[in-house]
Amino acid sequence: MSYAPYGPRIAEARTKPALWRLLAGLALALIVSLALSQALLFGAVRIGGEELLPGIIGGTTPAGLILVLSGMGTLTLGTLAATHLLHGRGLRTLIGPYGLALRQAGRVFGALVVLQALLLGLMSWGFEGALIQQRALGIWLALLPLGLLAVLIQTSAEEILFRGYIQGQLAARFSHPALWILPQAALFAAGHYTAGTFGSNALGIALWAGVFGLIAGDLTARSGTLGPAMALHFVNNAMVILVISMDGMLSGLSLYTLPFSPGDETEVARAMPLEFGGLLVSWLAARVALRR
Repeated sequence: MSYAPYGPRIAEARTKPALWRLLAGLALALIVSLALSQALLFGAVRIGGEELLPGIIGGTTPAGLILVLSGMGTLTLGTLAATHLLHGRGLRTLIGPYGLALRQAGRVFGALVVLQALLLGLMSWGFEGALIQQRALGIWLALLPLGLLAVLIQTSAEEILFRGYIQGQLAARFSHPALWILPQAALFAAGHYTAGTFGSNALGIALWAGVFGLIAGDLTARSGTLGPAMALHFVNNAMVILVISMDGMLSGLSLYTLPFSPGDETEVARAMPLEFGGLLVSWLAARVALRR
């Protein structure tokens, strides 16, 4: 499969392809997102009280994590404002034909759910100590619909910005795929560099995010829609946020937690090879699913 299916998305982005428009659009998207997210946070604290703040900052309570994830929807709104005002584009030009994107996403989603079930078994062998069930199954199931919706909002927002807007506008300016896939992946990696949280593993986490950006960009170009990348992102984040999370980090909705936190540098480093391996296998599974 070549990148020919991406042609219509590139053509749509060429209506107003100037790089200054992309830079201005990114600034506008971030300003709108920041303003709306701060307003959302302020409103939540006014309604629920300041005791919500610790759970919001660490994502360690159901309400706090749902607010954090759902708040990422402001990034979608900011991106749509930028594309409309500076490029004369709408949501469909970022995602692609909705029906096709949904069908492609469904195929990739099905393949990755099966794969993640297999990887889950392997993961349990890779760490010392048993997984810790932090929430009763009935309560977890009751929270699950809201959690799935929140993860969908968060992952869709990132895909719309990075693979939909940034990659598409760069593809309108440069013919070589490296010049439009690599920059968005580098920005995605930079956004995931958190030395204060992961310490010596921060660079490895950012590198993983960069590889994810490359893979998501490749799937977008191969399929011509954001559907496969959205499915990949959704399944990955649903697993690490709703099923098994690290202790003390975005764990407010997970059924289980790992027996270590982001600050346990040795354990995080041990987990990294499995994370990279799982990501590459997921990419291959998605490509196979798209060829069916």
